[in-house]
Amino acid sequence: MKLSLILATFCIVFSNFIFGQNNFSNNPLDAIFETKDSKFFWEVFDKMDKSKQNPFIEYMQKGSPGVKGFTENRIINADSLFAVVKKRKADYELSRNVLDGISSKEKRVRAIYSALKYWYPNAKFPPIYFVYRRFNSGGTSAPEGIIIGTEMLKNLDGVSGLIAHELVHYQQNITGKDMLLKWCLLEGGADFIGELISGESINKFSYKYGDQNLDKLCQEFVTRLKKTDYQDWLYGTSKKDDRPNDLGYWIGYKITESYFNKQKDKQKAIEEILNIKDPMEFLKQSGFLDAFIEKYQKSKKENYSEFFK
Repeated sequence: MKLSLILATFCIVFSNFIFGQNNFSNNPLDAIFETKDSKFFWEVFDKMDKSKQNPFIEYMQKGSPGVKGFTENRIINADSLFAVVKKRKADYELSRNVLDGISSKEKRVRAIYSALKYWYPNAKFPPIYFVYRRFNSGGTSAPEGIIIGTEMLKNLDGVSGLIAHELVHYQQNITGKDMLLKWCLLEGGADFIGELISGESINKFSYKYGDQNLDKLCQEFVTRLKKTDYQDWLYGTSKKDDRPNDLGYWIGYKITESYFNKQKDKQKAIEEILNIKDPMEFLKQSGFLDAFIEKYQKSKKENYSEFFK
């Protein structure tokens, strides 16, 4: 499955409560891949037609912290999971053997973790859980660790890039006023650093569209970036045009990339990207939207500096 589709189903992260977890290892070689939930899912799945009660009660009770982390908002309870599995049994079957090659990805992810350690020595490395839920999230970052919705995967293509993106979220501590810009920097920054440490781009379709429509989109974003309405930029569109979901990832990436390229000390730049205190000041220092801001301010008969007040 294309990772752009998986990302479109991710739950939005509107707080930093999961970042900087002290109970996670600071050694990239300690990366944990927990797949026992997948094995246990198929054991209870194969009992469905014979069992007199809901077999997924057992799955929920014996599940790892990853299952627990997905329960409240995604799995809900054993009955909800059972209902979806019965209805979409054939769809679940498509992912039965998807984790067979996970050992090769495990080596790749350890290398990605080590790359982040180089760029950001204070990095923490959460465990990665592969669990089954109700086709309503490809994965997320949670207090328990990185949680991947295994039924969404038809193969392992792009999984290491996806994990890299989520890994960055654990390092971020982005503060400042709630606005579209802040959340685009959160997601775009995770994409930028995730690509830096993995060499993989996980939003190729939306990024191609963004680059092809850069002027139009930047002009619009300048008028929207201070607002708290995320529609048409993050996690859904109004269908007013042919734009894909999550263009906020793209523009956040472009701003972050511009900031990074301007800094002489690249390791320090990564630390600053992960710990943005003032999104507007970060935007100003990036210089990425300067021409569009100046044009917008001129139309309002205001000067450039007033935009950042």
